[in-house]
Amino acid sequence: MTTVTLPTVSPPPGRYAVAPGRSFAELTAYYGPLATLRRRVTLTGASLTVPETETESGSGSGSGSGSEPMSQSESADARPVFRFDLAGTMKASLVSEHVEPLADGRHLQLLADLDVRGVAFPVLLRLRVVRCAEGRMLVVGSTRLPYRLLRRATGFRLPWSRPATRLRLLLAAEFA
Repeated sequence: MTTVTLPTVSPPPGRYAVAPGRSFAELTAYYGPLATLRRRVTLTGASLTVPETETESGSGSGSGSGSEPMSQSESADARPVFRFDLAGTMKASLVSEHVEPLADGRHLQLLADLDVRGVAFPVLLRLRVVRCAEGRMLVVGSTRLPYRLLRRATGFRLPWSRPATRLRLLLAAEFA
């Protein structure tokens, strides 16, 4: 029997950025099963902030009923925060609000806000952790967006010659 060691879901605490040329973003518009538009979106910046763990930051606190609410709020704040800034066809920023590791240990589920023209649109983004080593993390993920709801909420529009019922946003980034 072979033992496989899965990578940890997040690198050590700190702030990580994506070097130029080490990221990829693509926007695809679908009308039914047909792709009507596929375009690269410029990823102007991406960052990952991993806070200190709960055990390191709360090691000096006393025990008792007063420390329990504190540890719950610290655990909510101790989640990594992803931020992707997009330019070009879709000028927007995607900021995670809740990051949850999935059961297999190689996937992350992000509840995020896609900020287009000052309006936040909720997004569920699933990321696959391709590689996570000391100080590096390579992720690939995609999300589907209902085009009609996105257009009504934010005013984002595709050219009239490109009909769409849904959009797919594909992201790949290497944080170091």
